[in-house]
Amino acid sequence: MAEPGAEPASPFPMATESQKPRPRKAPELPILERRNWLIHLHYIHKDYDACKIAIKEQLHETQGMCEYAVYVQALIFRLEGKIQESLELFQTCSILNPQNADNLKQVARSLFLLGKHKAAIEVYNEAAKLNQKDWEICHNLGMCYMYLKHFNKAKDHLNNALQLSRHDLTYMMLGKIHLLEGETDKAIEVYKKAVEFSPENTDLLTTLGLLYLQLGVYQKAFEHLGNALTYDPSNYKAILAAGSMMQTHGDFDVALTKYRVVAYTMPESPPLWNNIGMCFFGKKKYVAAISCLKRANYLAPFDWKILYNLGLVHLTMQQYASAFHFLSAAINFQPRMGELYMLLAVALTNLEDAENAKRSYEQAVALDQCNPLVNLNYAVLLYNQGDKKGALCQYHEMEKKVSALKESSALDFDPEMVDVAQKVGAALQVGESLVWTKPTKDSKSKQRAAASSKSSSTQQPLGSNQALGQAMSSAAGYGKTVQLSTGAGVSTPLAKPPSLPLEPELGSETGPEETTSSTEPQERRKEKRKSRLTTD
Repeated sequence: MAEPGAEPASPFPMATESQKPRPRKAPELPILERRNWLIHLHYIHKDYDACKIAIKEQLHETQGMCEYAVYVQALIFRLEGKIQESLELFQTCSILNPQNADNLKQVARSLFLLGKHKAAIEVYNEAAKLNQKDWEICHNLGMCYMYLKHFNKAKDHLNNALQLSRHDLTYMMLGKIHLLEGETDKAIEVYKKAVEFSPENTDLLTTLGLLYLQLGVYQKAFEHLGNALTYDPSNYKAILAAGSMMQTHGDFDVALTKYRVVAYTMPESPPLWNNIGMCFFGKKKYVAAISCLKRANYLAPFDWKILYNLGLVHLTMQQYASAFHFLSAAINFQPRMGELYMLLAVALTNLEDAENAKRSYEQAVALDQCNPLVNLNYAVLLYNQGDKKGALCQYHEMEKKVSALKESSALDFDPEMVDVAQKVGAALQVGESLVWTKPTKDSKSKQRAAASSKSSSTQQPLGSNQALGQAMSSAAGYGKTVQLSTGAGVSTPLAKPPSLPLEPELGSETGPEETTSSTEPQERRKEKRKSRLTTD
């Protein structure tokens, strides 16, 4: 019994000094992983110099057996562009840990970057055996098959990747394969699904808008490009595409305003200066157009469309030697386009090299099966050389093409071309087989009709300036529409080769009056026009 005044005994006895628990020491990491945390920290902070020092110390301690250190060292080599060295290190990782699919994926990635696509496919297949539900392996297999041009296998693997996990990049590659196969409609369907999955991806919205722009569906193109600019107002591709649409419809000043915004963010963009140059061409400021196009050519010397446009502007300015130079260069890069040979033949005709012009026209006729301007210009050349039989043959070929265009849809024919065709038909005494009626839209066309009757009565040599004017108009609007005309029909886009997404598509009509120098005073131009009217 406790004594009175004494404290009650505690039910829990106090521990003595010797019985107190000591703090436990953290378990030591294995020597192979001792610095892994430090290596990872330096790598994600992009402090690659400190990371290399930590990797070197770790490999020295482990005698090169630390898998993670070797792996990060290989990643750094790849970032520095040392692909072969990174491949060797990733192969070392796969030897240290052969059951890790990530090591095999990195080996295959390095082989892919070295252009060894078949070897990469073999390694990816080995990695797929270790992890069959990895979407990245399926995606990369599709990429390898795409570069090998095995498009069916590529599409199968990309679709498998989408079934495992949907990603924007997979949609982009699948749409690209459809475009490479010429299946624009299927590509649009793929990009539609991609936009539904990721509605804020500006790259997808811009690509879909550009595809609609190429098809001439301007409403949907404008809608998707507008959405892209809503999410990213500085998206230069979308701005360029929107400016190209305005440029196509003749709003050159508004298009130039758009291009001015792009010039601040992407001053070295070749499509930008190409489009600016063709805007000035549409405004008949030819010197400024040549200056901008030459800058675009300096930035992209192998782009045939810039060379095409340079040749076009020089033809308009009657600088035929320069036009020949640029058109010849464009043909070297795009030898399957008939219209280039036609414009080259026009330049050669004006350089008084009729024999080579004839050869160029023959090549253009062989390549271009739908543009009647080629046959019309060729008929003019043959008539001026005295070959009426050949000219008549080309005239009939032109009539067949025009009839085919009429059957496909109601087209609007350019009065310039109608006028020249009537002159050729009258000179060749085709008579009532003409496919057009005389245009009576304005007094200018009446004057040309009177001039055509005069030339047919005296059988003077036909000039190619008016045909050249329409040829340049068609060339400037290549890939958009051809303005050929039997009344008030709807202009229909012709078949065209794949083109750059940001290529300008103008329809500026040029004639003999447009070759007047832009520096000529306005009063002198008015006096010349008055004198022409009085003489007529």
